[in-house]
Amino acid sequence: MDQDEVARMAKALHGRLLEGKLSLVTAESCTGGLISAAITELPRASFTLERGYVTYSNEAKQVDLGVPAETLHQHGAVSEQTARAMAEGALKNSKAEVAIAVTGIAGPDGGSDGKPVGLVHFAAARRGRKTLHREERFGDLGRSEVRRRSVLAAFSLVNEMLDAG
Repeated sequence: MDQDEVARMAKALHGRLLEGKLSLVTAESCTGGLISAAITELPRASFTLERGYVTYSNEAKQVDLGVPAETLHQHGAVSEQTARAMAEGALKNSKAEVAIAVTGIAGPDGGSDGKPVGLVHFAAARRGRKTLHREERFGDLGRSEVRRRSVLAAFSLVNEMLDAG
């Protein structure tokens, strides 16, 4: 995993959050805490990372983030609807101003024709703003690379949310 690029993006986002006096909450599934880990590598991380959820199971998504069972049943864990519900639930259950959620299929197993390995959904939420969504299809690049690219895409979507004001 190219930690230099992850570290650079984490540092830049951390700086933006510090400057704006904003905190972040993460809701991670396929990244398993890598977003939070990248932020906590930095000094003063306690000023920008309010908390992080690793909700790998559907039950955890429901219990910890309030993702409706119906959303999971109708659309699946790897979907735009679930990513949005994860981000909005993380924001609701924290004191953070900004949330990022990631759910996907890192592989090597778990893919299907409709949801192949490398499919990842992201959502960023901010209090008083419309939730943003992004879908990436990284392809079957190997588990570590899908997860690394997911962290980078998550940082990028948070930056997009911050750029929106």
